[in-house]
Formats: sequence, C-alpha cells, structure tokens
Amino acid sequence: MTKTVSHWIGGRTAEGASGAHAPVTDPATGEVTTRVALASPAEVDAAVAAAKDAFASWGTSSLATRTGVLFAYRALLDAHREEIARLITAEHGKVRADALGEVARGLEIVELACGIPEKLKGELSTQVSHRVDVAAIRQPLGVVAGITPFNFPAMVPLWMFPLAVACGNTFVLKPSEKDPSASVLLAELAAEAGLPDGVLNVVHGDKAAVDRLLEHPDVAAVSFVGSTPVARYVHGTASAHGKRVQALGGAKNHMLVLPDADLDAAADAAVSAAYGSAGERCMAVSAVVAVGGIGDDLVARIRDRAEKVRIGPGDDAASEMGPLITAEHRDRVASYVAGAAAQGADVVLDGTGFTVEGYENGHWIGLSLLDKVPVTADAYRDEIFGPVLCVLRAETYEEGVALINASPWGNGAAVFTRDGGAARRFQLEVQAGMVGVNVPIPVPVAHHSFGGWKDSLFGDHHVYGNDGVRFYTRGKVVTTRWPDPADGGVDLGFPSHR
Repeated sequence: MTKTVSHWIGGRTAEGASGAHAPVTDPATGEVTTRVALASPAEVDAAVAAAKDAFASWGTSSLATRTGVLFAYRALLDAHREEIARLITAEHGKVRADALGEVARGLEIVELACGIPEKLKGELSTQVSHRVDVAAIRQPLGVVAGITPFNFPAMVPLWMFPLAVACGNTFVLKPSEKDPSASVLLAELAAEAGLPDGVLNVVHGDKAAVDRLLEHPDVAAVSFVGSTPVARYVHGTASAHGKRVQALGGAKNHMLVLPDADLDAAADAAVSAAYGSAGERCMAVSAVVAVGGIGDDLVARIRDRAEKVRIGPGDDAASEMGPLITAEHRDRVASYVAGAAAQGADVVLDGTGFTVEGYENGHWIGLSLLDKVPVTADAYRDEIFGPVLCVLRAETYEEGVALINASPWGNGAAVFTRDGGAARRFQLEVQAGMVGVNVPIPVPVAHHSFGGWKDSLFGDHHVYGNDGVRFYTRGKVVTTRWPDPADGGVDLGFPSHR
C-alpha cells in the first residue's frame, strides 16, 4: 500500500479534487512508496483564495503575535528534526547526516524570522519643515508564492515562508512533486505552532500548477529555486503578469586551487563539495581549476579520497553518499561520463554502472572524476547536478579567473591559497554572488543573503537576509503635518521644505 500526500489549504488537508496523482519513489530501492496529488488550476485558486482571506487579518497582526508563533514553530521544528530528516531520506535519498544538516540550515532562517521586529524598524525624520515629519515604513505585499526544488525539500521552503509570514504576508508553497512529504509536515507543524488557517498553504503539482501561480492576479510575488531554463521562464512569465520575482537558477561552481595551497585540504574540500548529497546541490563544486604544476598531484589526492567514499542507502549509518533522485536523472548524469573521453577529457574515475548489493533497483551511480576537461566538453558546459567532478588546468591565476568568469553561471566560487593578497584579488575579481576563501561551499548564514550572478539569478533580490525582507515588503513614505490655528491661506507654489 502506498501512502497519499495531499494538499494543505486553509489549515487542513485537501485531498485533491482533480483526482490526478504522480508517483513518488524511494531512490534507494526504486519502489513507488507514495503518490502525490497534482493540483488543477482550480485547486491552486482555492489555495490563493485561502491565503487572500487570511491576509486580511494576518497582514495587520502585531509583530508580537507573529514572533510568538515563530518562536513556537522553531521549537517544534527542533523537536521534529529526526522525523523531517527521515522523510527527506526516504524520498530524496540523501544520507541522514545530510538531511539533518538541511533541517539545521532551515532553522537558521526561522531564527532570523523570529527577530523580524528589528528588520522592520522604519525611519523617522522630524522637523523636515515647519512642524512636518517624514516616516519611512515597510508593509507586506499580500499573497506570495514559493516554488521549490527537489534537492532541499525542507531547507529551501524554510528559506522562504518563515520570513514572508513574519513580514505579514500569506504564502502558497508549490514544492517539488518528487519528494513532497517534508513540506506538508512543515505546514502541519506551523499550524500546531499557532499559525492561523490560510497563512501557509501547500499545493503539489506540475507545470499547470506553476503556471497558474505565475499568472494569478492575487499573487503579488514569486520566489523560485531551480534550473536556469525554468528560472528564466518563471521570471519572464511572472514579471509579465506584474509580479515581483526572485528566481534562482543553476550553477557551475568553480574552485580555483593556487600552487601555494594546502593540497590535502583542497582535495578534502573538493571531494566533500563535489560529491556530498550525490552532487545534487546548486552550490556543489563541479569544476576544479588547478593552477600551475599542481594538477597531477591534486587529481591523485582527489582520486584517492573519492575511491573511499561509501555509497549506500541514506538510512544506513555507514553511508556517506546516497542514490540520485530518479532513474531518469541517473541515466542523464551517466551520459556525461560516457561521452567525456570522446570530447577530450581523461576519465580518471567512472562511476557509471555502480550498484549496491541488495538494492539493485535503486537509482545508483558512483563517483566520477574527469581530468583535463576542455571548456567545450558537455560535462563542463552543462549543469550535470550529479557526482561528477571536472578538473581543468590553468597556467596562471589570471588565466584561471578568466576561465571562471567566462562561465554563464555565477552562483558560487572558491579559491584555495595561503596568499592573502591573491585571496583578496579573487574575492573582488571573480564574477559570482557567493565567494569562499578556503571554503568550498560558501553558503551565507541567515543574516546574509543567498544568491548568484549572471544566469544563476533572475531578479534583483537574493533569498533570505536583508534582501529577503526587502523582497517580501514594500516601502511607504508618510509625510505628516498637524494644523496650527496660526496657519492658513492658499499657496499654489511648489511645496518647499523650509
């Protein structure tokens, strides 16, 4: 018997009137364990209507009311860490430690949202003119939507809706239909924490549900995380319908290793950042640029470490890397390795054909390492989103940075070096939104915003942090003057601040 994951609309389970469903598989076994309801446009309309009704009161609620709910929510999430992580592992496939880490990073944003009174403090200028004061305030937008990816089924929704509702908005979440259970549990726990009905809604679905959110006249803003082609589509479609949009796209994150770097530390970082979560991270390092004569030594160290990574089911404590999300994705990732040699790369490790005993029908692939990869090779040009690491060679720092900056993506970039001057140059010269110095995955903490450059971001705002607050609110300036009996008379001149 498979379980059914339904929508969450208006504070309760909505079974899915359309009758359409999609299968959800356990990536470790390949078995269908769950079916998820797919929303029709009418069901999306119901979720938006519930959110619009709830905004009438939630949008004017006190900051004390909102933060009270969020503090309670944070406590419930903390108490249910293991349950959320188990759902992630069962449907996504990542190992338990990685799933727990995802929940922990999501909790950081909830903690940020708990401090929303500080973020929403306005500005006041008194006596700008005779008995005239000017105040700047920020107010919520109304109904906002989030469309989130499969690779972080708990963390990315938590990047969005806690801050949005803290600002006074109501929210409609459309999570990935590949691993939907975690998002429903997040909504149920929010209701248990005291979030009023309709403030947070969850609708599952495919492109029809997404398109309805992008076009709906009552949705004021859309947040998205996913691939670059879909991010471009979301941004263009939602913008054309008058919405504020932040759409985070794909990546090809580079790690520049200079000749003076600690090569053991660099190899450790490359393996951890390239193969963690089976490479299904938008901040995974997928390209290492070795500068000078260190390439052969660095590749040998990476290979030695990669060969020892233990691959197995996510619920096995011995596993360090799990399967990929679907068999189709596994086959796509494998195709880049299969075609690499013909396109000029040296295949140092070939992870295709890997399987796990007792789990032969799982979506397995081993670790692949490609060396001396030409920039024209598909494995370098495309976002693979799997455990495939490309190593490129550069003679100088300048050549390495130019190679990185020529990439159409600009999500994250890292440099490994002992030279402070080179590190300072890199952080100023590299064209990426998030930069690491001897840190391979420079994901910012909650008080700083997450976002890339170039084809990794469509829109003006990054996610969470101060950018998130600005995205989920709009400014208003209020000029006030109280009458005085001594004042009077008509003045048709241009208003003057004197």
